[in-house]
Amino acid sequence: MRVVIAEDDALLREGLVLLLTGEGIEVAAAAGEPEGFLAAVEEHRPDVAVVDVRMPPTHTDEGIKAAVAAKRLHPELGVLVLSAYVEQAFATDLLAVGTRGIGYLLKERVGKVEEFLGALTRVADGGTAIDPDVVAQLFARRRDPLDQLTAREREVLSHMAQGLGNMAIAEKLVISEGAVHKHIRNIFAKLDLAQTDRVDRRVAAVLAYLDNTPPERPA
Repeated sequence: MRVVIAEDDALLREGLVLLLTGEGIEVAAAAGEPEGFLAAVEEHRPDVAVVDVRMPPTHTDEGIKAAVAAKRLHPELGVLVLSAYVEQAFATDLLAVGTRGIGYLLKERVGKVEEFLGALTRVADGGTAIDPDVVAQLFARRRDPLDQLTAREREVLSHMAQGLGNMAIAEKLVISEGAVHKHIRNIFAKLDLAQTDRVDRRVAAVLAYLDNTPPERPA
């Protein structure tokens, strides 16, 4: 896996480099500003980029804009965005370019190394990794259509949106895989979404629905 990092905080940037290289992951470049990041993506064509949402010069939305620009230029690029706290508008901007190879995590998750590396790997492989706190806010935005779901179905949907497969969801909720599969069938039926066993497509459908975007239908 080849990674490009965009983080203006030198300490965190170097920490990410050390963490990833220590895990045997190639860090092709680590930039401290958006222009350097975009140039590095063009030069190294990484599998995934780790990008801070707030970067110079104004430290407002330069990072998320650079992440979106990189994704639009290179749709195959995985993009894992890091934010100090939940910023729903930025999550929406990121989801606007699609849900394949997209991640949005709070920076505090980096300290949970296995969780962070798992999210990075999923995104690099074309999957989705959305922070649970972000998922909760997206749920809040679309509460009316979700009212028809049972509490357990909402739990399953939340884990699906975080990128977990049936087995992982079953382990989290201490239920059988068969029960998870049944809940997923009910969720898609109630939300009028196409059913599919492919994790990336079902996550894309869930996130697209939460973001008020028509879900991609399977071929």
